[in-house]
Amino acid sequence: MKRFALFLVCTLLSLTTMSEERPNIVIIYADDMGHGDMSCQNPDSKIKTPALDKLASEGIRFTDGHSSSGICSPSRYALLTGNYHWRRQHGIVNSFGPSFFKPGEMTLARMLKAKGYYTGAIGKWHLGWDWESLKKPGAKLQKHGKKNAWGPDAFDWSKPIPGGPLDQGFDYYFGDGTINFPPYCWVENDKVTEVPTEMLDLKGMKTKEGGWEFRSGPMVKGWNPYDVLPELGKKSVEFINKQSKDKPFFLYFALPSPHAPIIPNDEFDGKTAAGPYGDFVFQSDWIAGQVFEALKTKGLEENTLVIFSADNGPEKYAFERSRKFNHISMGELSGLKRDIWEGGLRVPFIVKWPGKIKPGTVSDEVINQVDVMATVAAIIDYKLSSEAAVDSYNLLPVLKGKDYKKPLREATVQNTFENRYALRQGDWVYLNTYSGEHSKAPKWFYEKTGYKKIAQKDGKGLLFNLKEDLSQRNNLYDKYPEKVKAMDALLQQYRSDGRSIPQR
Repeated sequence: MKRFALFLVCTLLSLTTMSEERPNIVIIYADDMGHGDMSCQNPDSKIKTPALDKLASEGIRFTDGHSSSGICSPSRYALLTGNYHWRRQHGIVNSFGPSFFKPGEMTLARMLKAKGYYTGAIGKWHLGWDWESLKKPGAKLQKHGKKNAWGPDAFDWSKPIPGGPLDQGFDYYFGDGTINFPPYCWVENDKVTEVPTEMLDLKGMKTKEGGWEFRSGPMVKGWNPYDVLPELGKKSVEFINKQSKDKPFFLYFALPSPHAPIIPNDEFDGKTAAGPYGDFVFQSDWIAGQVFEALKTKGLEENTLVIFSADNGPEKYAFERSRKFNHISMGELSGLKRDIWEGGLRVPFIVKWPGKIKPGTVSDEVINQVDVMATVAAIIDYKLSSEAAVDSYNLLPVLKGKDYKKPLREATVQNTFENRYALRQGDWVYLNTYSGEHSKAPKWFYEKTGYKKIAQKDGKGLLFNLKEDLSQRNNLYDKYPEKVKAMDALLQQYRSDGRSIPQR
């Protein structure tokens, strides 16, 4: 009897230890959300974000966290692999584009699945599928408006769609792929839930700010974009409600918001002083809050690591919004989505891990979303090979408040388009190009903010000290030639070596 009691105690202790070493992991990934949108991060924000503010008060908020790219698909790839996107490609996956991944490539989901996790992805995918395998023999593009596009008859919708989330380590997927890309329908796991029979038609529907920005293609009859965000939020809560304390899970919840089309549901209209975009951010915050509440209600909150971030900075509508509502989505930073100015890649970044992270911590450590991979690997004791997550640093010392040599990262590469790079090292950022701008700022915006237009096409490069010049107005390139030389050499080394971390 005593032996059985001892066995039972040891077993329970073993299970408890296993549970602590294998926390549930939830990543909520916003789309086109600015560094200055959250109220806890920007005292001048015209948007209230109570759920995210609470998350920050319960965990650690990074003021200097970055995405890999200034656009959608590349940042998502980097987050899920721990590799800078530019080692694979620079652009987004276009309509019916192929997978961003190589077959069998190590991903966050594949790694967690190997450790016994149930893995789910809900929401925006935008990392490609093998649509070619569904194409009917002789399928041809058809005229739709001013452009040619694939029609509903071009595909055999009865077939499973390879190359998507299920082939990258996820056990479950639900979403619409990408809200403004065809096909306009729900996909569950690897099949459409309803066959698209029409071409995109949004007659009678209006956005609340900006344009639709939809690409032509097949659509399910009666498809309503306003249903997308609420349905994804509902599915995420359902996913959590199906989980138990006996098996750890990973949920990657990729919001389609506040990316254009800016379409907050009517009940959120007027919730902020930043117009429809602000209301869309508020709704996104509310959706995130529903996920947090579901974790708490299910009794999973205390053993769940939650990460909130975004894929890149705000869209170009931010300029006019700043004039109309006096809300500046990028805060004090220069630049927007697509830029390699700080505003294009410095994004909201919050991590909560009850009992492990001191509540209310604010860190100025420079981190990148590629670091999620090595950090999670360290948490679950997974031995990454030297060929995997080649740009990923383990953030555990920062998260747990341990002593470590600062800065944690030797340097961080920032990039959107080919051959235009920025290297961040400590307080310094070096750009190997004459400007970090892609989204052209109007003249009145420079006057409003006091920014200086420093871009010169005959300029060799740019250098800024962000501690003294967060808005990147004072180019120090000519003043510190040795620093420029050293930083450029390190950038070239990272690009040529095929990795930016030491060999494991």
